[in-house]
Amino acid sequence: MVRRLLAFCLLSTLTLGACSADVSPTEQARIDAAKIADVERANIIPPNPVSPEKILYPDYEANDLFGAGCAFAPKDEGLGAIALTQNEVAYLKLDGKIVRFVADKGSKKAPFATWETYDGKSHSIRLDFARGNGRASGSQTVSYTAKLSIRNGRGQTIYQTESTAQCGF
Repeated sequence: MVRRLLAFCLLSTLTLGACSADVSPTEQARIDAAKIADVERANIIPPNPVSPEKILYPDYEANDLFGAGCAFAPKDEGLGAIALTQNEVAYLKLDGKIVRFVADKGSKKAPFATWETYDGKSHSIRLDFARGNGRASGSQTVSYTAKLSIRNGRGQTIYQTESTAQCGF
């Protein structure tokens, strides 16, 4: 019985050894690349999307948001801006709280002494204006077609929409 078991183990070892034939360098490179790609995919953290909320008049009063700048409102959602940009700062309302951003003065200048990009602690915002399309919308305001993008700290776009930004005093 022991001899049969020993013979079976020896035969199994020889059979398994024959199955593990050497692979060509090209095939090994392909296998390695596939393994590396699997690890890289596993390390990608999916972005958490955000839903900016309307900044309402009580928010303006409580946070002193008045002044020259631009207010971005999404299409077909009625009145109420979701992003405000000014010379030094910009604001969003996320999870019921006003979040402050600082102007990235290395970015392009935008209408009414604002900037294209603003940086915050965990997000950044970018308000791209379609150049040359401003039209008077009031005695001291001009409306522009614009695109708002919000990125997380890893540079992933987590919100983006195109609509109108109204700029003025």
